[in-house]
Amino acid sequence: MSRRILIVPNPHRPETLEAATVAKAALRETGVGVCADFHADTDEPIDAALVLGGDGTMLHAADMTRGTGIPLLGVNLGRVGFLAELERDDVATAAVRLAEGDYSVEERGTIDVVVTERDGGVSTGWALNEATIERANLRTTVEVGLDIDGRPLSTFGCDGVVIATSTGSTAHAFSAGGPVLWPEVDALLVVPLAAHALFARPLVIGPSSSVTVEILERSASTAQVVLDGARAIDVARGGRVEVRRGAEPVRLARMLDAPFSERLVKKFSLPVDGFRGTRDVEGWAAGI
Repeated sequence: MSRRILIVPNPHRPETLEAATVAKAALRETGVGVCADFHADTDEPIDAALVLGGDGTMLHAADMTRGTGIPLLGVNLGRVGFLAELERDDVATAAVRLAEGDYSVEERGTIDVVVTERDGGVSTGWALNEATIERANLRTTVEVGLDIDGRPLSTFGCDGVVIATSTGSTAHAFSAGGPVLWPEVDALLVVPLAAHALFARPLVIGPSSSVTVEILERSASTAQVVLDGARAIDVARGGRVEVRRGAEPVRLARMLDAPFSERLVKKFSLPVDGFRGTRDVEGWAAGI
């Protein structure tokens, strides 16, 4: 059976469209089919997707292909590009290796979100990075109640609450002061935003736990849940947002063997100049 590669560029940036042209040419030289318009009900299977852009494009591609199991390979043509595997000079090489199946697959955990309104109405969503409960009225705070596994933990006024996966720990949660979690850490991260409370530190909870945020009746503002910064669900007073570990992971194609610490250093431009590395036991004892 012939292979087909889906190409997902950021449609709003000329450099990603140019990169898509380069990728298509490289794929056609190898005789691999190119798909530029994805439909979940297509009769022809897609083997993998080449995503050209930044993290926003990767999140869009993950939402587009949800439920298909298609591995995503990101080439960073954006800014930080934490989800991307390769950089802009690697487009043609990445396309050919993807077509040849020369990659490994890493599964990243997701979160499932259920919003239950006071009148019983239910809305659902999902995210790869995070679900952020935000105040709808920027002039005031939103009053929330937080519970873990159905047990009340605290109530407080805040700008919002970020509930993130390990993958999302380097995104909105990191900007709000949360810790960085290595991708293989199977956990949920809860980070209150500008909370008026004594106990409002980031929490790391286990993969079988659930987090519920209720918009209290006394709240001066209603709220909305923003999923991966792209999709939103409104939440009225009395509404509850329940977040659990997602039933379906996102599959990322990997071509590099570099550890996550190296990715952190590179993406965040961390200062490591002058660092000699870990010394062996004999060198440590000798003080060299």
